[in-house]
Amino acid sequence: MIRTARRSRRTLQVAGAGAAALLALSACSSSDDSSSTQSDSSASASASGGISGDVTVFAAASLKESFEALGKQFEKEHPGTKVTFSFGGSDSLAASITGGAPADVFASASPKTMKIVTDAGDASGTPATFVRNQLEIATLPGNPDKVDSLKDLTSSDLKVVLCDKEVPCGAAAQKALDASKLKLTPVSYEQDVKAALTKVELKEADAAVVYKTDVNAAGDKVEGVEFPESADAINDYPITLLKSTENADAAKAFIALVQSAEGQKVLSEAGFLKP
Repeated sequence: MIRTARRSRRTLQVAGAGAAALLALSACSSSDDSSSTQSDSSASASASGGISGDVTVFAAASLKESFEALGKQFEKEHPGTKVTFSFGGSDSLAASITGGAPADVFASASPKTMKIVTDAGDASGTPATFVRNQLEIATLPGNPDKVDSLKDLTSSDLKVVLCDKEVPCGAAAQKALDASKLKLTPVSYEQDVKAALTKVELKEADAAVVYKTDVNAAGDKVEGVEFPESADAINDYPITLLKSTENADAAKAFIALVQSAEGQKVLSEAGFLKP
């Protein structure tokens, strides 16, 4: 009887030790899983560089297609981010920024319009040129009016549209006309390059002087005509971080993407020239 009681007590001690061992193993396993999860989370955060939140980019109208593509790429590379664009004439965008409009990045179609922002002290750091752009004549599909040169646009029979002279594409067109000693009276001056191109696409004008990139983006809606004087009026495009940014890390990351080999490839395919 005593021997049986001892055996039962011994069996309970062994069972208790086994249970303790299992608990210890379970705790270790739980700890390892927790460490693994924390490690994975840290690796994920490290991989994304801790970039998150919204980025607002003010950019020249001619950058629309390229920047929208880069915006989607940026959001894919940095889950949890959202890039919002405001496209338009660089002069209008610059005025909005100096007027207090909230934005993180400004990409202008000319150093002159960028200077509006830097002179007002609204840029953070020195703007950097990331691409260049050249003018081209956009005509109706098939070029029914046989436009072959800038001089052809001076014909009174043609309805020609230009960008406003304060807009980079308009200033560049005027520079090309002055270099050729040509005078051109357009049927209208448009607020940005997309508006000028739309006039031709809608057949409200016979031709417009726009950027080569815009002709490319329009596809078969227009036909492009190159002219040698455009080489004298190539625009540099600068980009900068803005002092008003509330998400400097993400804004800097977007600028870095634009300047990267990947970003430059997207821009080159759109017809932009290297800086």
